[in-house]
Amino acid sequence: MSPVRSERRGAVALLTLDRADALNALDRELIHDLEARLAELAPDAGVRALVLTGAGRAFAAGADIAQMRGMTPAEAEAFSRLGHRVFGALEALPIPTIAAVNGYALGGGCELACACDWIYASTKARFGQPEVNLGIIPGFGGTSRLARRVGLARAKEMVLTGAPLAAEEALRIGLVNRVFPPEELLAGALAAGEAIAVKGPLAVATAKRIMQEGQDIDPRVAHALEQHAFGLVFSTEDRAEGMSAFLEKRDPVFQGR
Repeated sequence: MSPVRSERRGAVALLTLDRADALNALDRELIHDLEARLAELAPDAGVRALVLTGAGRAFAAGADIAQMRGMTPAEAEAFSRLGHRVFGALEALPIPTIAAVNGYALGGGCELACACDWIYASTKARFGQPEVNLGIIPGFGGTSRLARRVGLARAKEMVLTGAPLAAEEALRIGLVNRVFPPEELLAGALAAGEAIAVKGPLAVATAKRIMQEGQDIDPRVAHALEQHAFGLVFSTEDRAEGMSAFLEKRDPVFQGR
């Protein structure tokens, strides 16, 4: 059975990590399967948003320690490169991606959530980078994406102490966007995806790309990127439809052209 289940809820794709008996620990097989699922979604114009969640009590409780235990330094670096490649592919999707964190998101699980555009959490969610407890460091982006999300000092505190955070604390420091009762989490994430699905897909994809590219460059360059992209979207049929619908007081029907 595939360790990553893929479903469609209208224009929203739902991917579920499905190693519940292992708290969805990220082993090579699951990461490769996630890569395959992302490759299927990337060219599908009918998918307008992605929700990523976990089966059972965890989102993902971390990388698979049993598999990592016997790794040589070279094998460990290759494993890190695999995670970075796949999480980078998730981050680079042109559609918005929402992590619906239902339980433990520790180590690689926290890093996977941070590779999504934003995080919704259950009140039962727990976040952390506990790698120092094992004598290792984060290997799937925890030293970089986490700092961008919560600030360097907060990220250092999480990584260097290894202490977990409850959902409300994660919300307070900006790691999480919203917290839901457990039974409402998935519906809330899917509703956000559905709200995005009716927007102009080219505009959504362009805005996401420009924001991601702009966060690590000189503000003047970021502003220039925005100006150029703003002009480009005026060449689309979606722009004409959106403005016409607004002036005609009707709902727009975007075609992604």
